[in-house]
Amino acid sequence: MQNKNIFYIFGNLQAITLGLIIFFILGTTDIGKDTAITLSILFPLFTVMIEYLIYSKK
Repeated sequence: MQNKNIFYIFGNLQAITLGLIIFFILGTTDIGKDTAITLSILFPLFTVMIEYLIYSKK
């Protein structure tokens, strides 16, 4: 139970950090703001989902 809570805490922190990094990096390019927001939300979300699938198999 405690390992699951740790996974949720650090998984969310990782997703938020990754999203902010992607958003700020794409903000310096010519990509539109809507595309930067979409990519900065979807990529970390899919990453956390895949990590959860891998973690839940153990």
